[in-house]
Amino acid sequence: MDEHGREVLSFIDGDAAHYPLPDWIWEPCLLRDAGALLRRIHDASVGLAQADLTWQLPTHQPAEVVCHNDAAPYNMVFADGRLTALIDFDTASPGPRIWDFAYLAYRLVPLGENGGPGAPDEQQRLPRLDALIDAYGARFGHGQVFQTLAARLDELAELTDGRAAATGREDFLDHSAMYRRDRGRVSAMARGLSVR
Repeated sequence: MDEHGREVLSFIDGDAAHYPLPDWIWEPCLLRDAGALLRRIHDASVGLAQADLTWQLPTHQPAEVVCHNDAAPYNMVFADGRLTALIDFDTASPGPRIWDFAYLAYRLVPLGENGGPGAPDEQQRLPRLDALIDAYGARFGHGQVFQTLAARLDELAELTDGRAAATGREDFLDHSAMYRRDRGRVSAMARGLSVR
């Protein structure tokens, strides 16, 4: 904030990936970059997670870190084939590490229907999830990620329904329906898991 109470933003040069996602977004190096970057951001936010601040989204317990809450390719900046930044922290709020990690996996492994035509196939998804877990440096199990993601998608669907009602935008209802379908898909994946 500047001396007049205005929020001051900086510009990060590069490109964001928007839907439909480009094929290069599925490169293994970007999966590793994203997991490592999210871990660094989380580690840097530990003290802030306990601060008495106002957040736009609810706090989820345990409040271990400040979660970005929308870590996805469209909020990432890429340059020269590498991930350089995570942007748009307007929906950040305290929560457990896995809350944020599960959403990153949802978008970048990917674990939902919205990966696009060049997205990795079903056989590649668990190995990609393992690579993301390794890059983050945690001991998250597949089942733990899927259970957290299911809860996250339930909350997203409800939040998006509320936005549709408040704004009258029908496209939000399409998004909430997708979140519910993906929740069913993730729950089915969790049921089909063997112990990791």
